[in-house]
Amino acid sequence: MKAYYSIFDRRYLFKISFIVFLIFFSVLKSQRSITVAGGNWAVPIPTITEAGSNYTGTYESSDNQISLTASVPLALSSGKVSVHYEPNPTWNSNLILNVKRTGDGSTICVLCTISGGTAYQAVTLADLELFRITAVLALGSYSNIPIKIQLSGVSVTIPAATYNNKIVFTIGP
Repeated sequence: MKAYYSIFDRRYLFKISFIVFLIFFSVLKSQRSITVAGGNWAVPIPTITEAGSNYTGTYESSDNQISLTASVPLALSSGKVSVHYEPNPTWNSNLILNVKRTGDGSTICVLCTISGGTAYQAVTLADLELFRITAVLALGSYSNIPIKIQLSGVSVTIPAATYNNKIVFTIGP
């Protein structure tokens, strides 16, 4: 006599439950991630040699001064890449930092998209969305996303000093 097992048999139910648990656990464990690469940008501001002159006022880095690698773990989800700055230790509020994305970087995800951030946006102390990555059917991962920095507001009216800050990128839902 042959024995037939229903899909609702306890042994099969246990196996199916275990597989569902593993899938659910791996989904919960996955996270958005971002990695930042690039060196310090020392703005080459020329000296003024003639009375009554002012600085150009706006200076730009190379197109890929900063390189980002960002991942969105789940299908049908997105990741918002935000930016802000931290004064380190001094910063003059008349100096304005702007950043923009100058390319898409590279990805192997066919149906993923990267949008926004191609026009300069002012970097402030509060997080501001720079661009968004959307994953449709798989892990959305982009590498070597080039970021350009612009400094404006440079003037002889700003006290002579060394001004530093740190640009911080974050990724969230």
